[in-house]
Parts: sequence; C-alpha cells; structure tokens
Amino acid sequence: MGVRHALRVVLVDVNAGVVAAWRSAFADTPEVEIRRGSLLDVDVDAWVSPTNAKGRMDGGVDAVVKRYLGAGIQVRVQRAIRDRFGGSLPVGSAVCVPSGAAVPRYLISTPTMRRSSQDVGETMNVALACAAAFQAVHLQNRVEPGSIRSVALVGLGAQTGRVPAQVCANLMWTGYTLFQDHGFADYDELRAAVLGQLDDIRGAGSARRVRIDVPRRPSFRR
Repeated sequence: MGVRHALRVVLVDVNAGVVAAWRSAFADTPEVEIRRGSLLDVDVDAWVSPTNAKGRMDGGVDAVVKRYLGAGIQVRVQRAIRDRFGGSLPVGSAVCVPSGAAVPRYLISTPTMRRSSQDVGETMNVALACAAAFQAVHLQNRVEPGSIRSVALVGLGAQTGRVPAQVCANLMWTGYTLFQDHGFADYDELRAAVLGQLDDIRGAGSARRVRIDVPRRPSFRR
C-alpha cells in the first residue's frame, strides 16, 4: 500500500476524566498529543466527530461541530452516507467530507451508535469507530496524498454514548494501534479484524488494553 506520511494525532476533550484515562492508556505512545479542551480549538487538517448511523448531527460533539461549521456540514455528511453506504452508516465505517472551512479542511464522521443518544457502554463500538476514523484518513490520503497530515479526536462515546472513561481510552488505544500496525483495503476488512477478536477485548475488562493481532495483513510500516 506504499509508505504513508507521518500522521499527527491529537486527543482532546473537555472531560478531565477522559483526558486522565487517555494519559494512562497512551502512556507508551508519546507521539499522540493529549489535551484538555475543545475540539473547536485544535488546528488540524481533520476533526473526528462521533455520530449515528444516519449522520444526524443533533447531539453531543456532532451538534457542537454543526453549530461551528454551519448546517451545510450535515448535508454533506448525509449525502456521503447515502452515496457510499445506502443511507445508513454501519458502526466500524466512516465518511470523510470537506468541511467548507479553512480549519479543519475535513470532517470525519464515524458512528459510535445506530441512533442518537444510544447507550453503547457495554459494546465494542468505540474500538470500531476509532479504527474506522483512522481508516478514513488512510483512504482520503490514498485519493489525495498528504491531504490529511493531522487529525483530532474526542472521547468517542464518552458523552452521549455513556462509555466509562477508562473503557473509552482503552478501546481508542486498540483502534489507534490497529491503524498503526495494519492496513485494510476497506471497512469490511477492518470490521472483520476487530469483531474476530471481540472475546479477547471483552475479557480484558476496563483495566487492560488489547492489541488486535491480524496475521498476514500488510503493514503500513515498510
């Protein structure tokens, strides 16, 4: 799949508990920047917003992003979901659309839930959503090399999805390391990799991280 450009990754959230959990989960990945604050204040090429299957930006971070970027962003997200996924975006998939702004240039919408304000605290949706967000970066850069060199993510599912902070952080670490270790042709391959090891992830509980092993998959690091 070729050599990719180094990607600057920023994790940012207003929730101090999520930030503390990230600092623990990502302690051995110092290249990831961790901040307490608003996504709106992070100057990167792409923001990642957790959404629902229909791309209705009516709650949580989605609503904040729509207020900031304007109502047209929801139109673009929903058009991409319709065109690429038949109108319903599966968990473990994402769309990347132009934001219409100078910063960020792109918005990546990745569902942590099927419907608005669904409780996903007992699911693996955060790992799927995080991995899908990074897959969207990879696919965008495949189309336009170097178009996304920096990306910011909030605590996926930690607000409206009611995912406990440490669980959120550990699952996001799982999604991040999957992106670092493996390349996927499409979202179906990505979902299969995560879902194939759900028992291992569930068995780890909230206190341990799980690195997903995908035998004989091509690595980004060549």
